[in-house]
Amino acid sequence: MYYTYILFSSMLNRFYIGSTKDVISRLESHLNNHKGFTSKAKDWQLLHQERFKTRTDAVRREMEIKRWKSRVMIEKLIAKGD
Repeated sequence: MYYTYILFSSMLNRFYIGSTKDVISRLESHLNNHKGFTSKAKDWQLLHQERFKTRTDAVRREMEIKRWKSRVMIEKLIAKGD
């Protein structure tokens, strides 16, 4: 299984969207030894995840959410609990 996930940092007041095979390990990576955007904060919380059979489908969904460029739509997705 593969996952698309959404993290949130209260410190940055920002969302991060990604995809992975192991959500827990990926979150730990973001919190501990990650470089790049998520290294700016250490308070990332997993707010949403969706499961897919293939990596292609998970990445496709990640790109779809990123193309929204809308905090409101992301918050609605999280609230809906899909």
